[in-house]
Amino acid sequence: MQRLPSTAKDLSRKILHHHHHLLLHKPSIRPLPCDVFINHRGIDTKRTIAGLLFDHLSRLGLNPFLDSKNMKPGDRLFDKIDSAIGECKIGVAVLSPRYCDSYFCLHELALIMETKKRVIPIFCDVKPSQLRVKDNGTCLPQELQRFTNALEEAKYTVGLTFDSHKGDWSEFLSTATDAIVKNLIEVAGEEARTNGIKMRSLSFSRAINKHKDLHE
Repeated sequence: MQRLPSTAKDLSRKILHHHHHLLLHKPSIRPLPCDVFINHRGIDTKRTIAGLLFDHLSRLGLNPFLDSKNMKPGDRLFDKIDSAIGECKIGVAVLSPRYCDSYFCLHELALIMETKKRVIPIFCDVKPSQLRVKDNGTCLPQELQRFTNALEEAKYTVGLTFDSHKGDWSEFLSTATDAIVKNLIEVAGEEARTNGIKMRSLSFSRAINKHKDLHE
């Protein structure tokens, strides 16, 4: 193997040192906290309501969280999701026929309720009375009770209903977005009165104005 001249070695060492220095001193950019956490059953609504809401809210300049959009290989599932729920302003629970089959859906909903987030339930192709936590023998009794409490709270919260086979998708998306943005403005207003934070409330107001412009 041909040996590098000493000058080339020195230059190589300097380049490597420079790269190492850049990596060590690279400023960390903290992403904006999640505005809206979209809790949903992927097999039912990921490619429909949940995905459409995520895209529409993103276009309005908001920062929604949808697991299939925000997570990447290597992310720790519970860490990422629990952190997003802790940071979010409101939760949107898209309740669908197979929603209660998922441990993760119920865990997310329970955490949203336990952290006292404002929740907008969307009953998609299902009636509230049809939603029940199932005991399949894999959950502890206290966990089943936790999920049941969260689900009952969601069922008795005023929300939206949608029939994906007969409903008007465009009209529903507009109605859901209106409800989400108005709730964001209210939550931001409450925070502003408590903490004196006004900037995010202003951005939510801009989002609803942009949403109105798109539908005029």
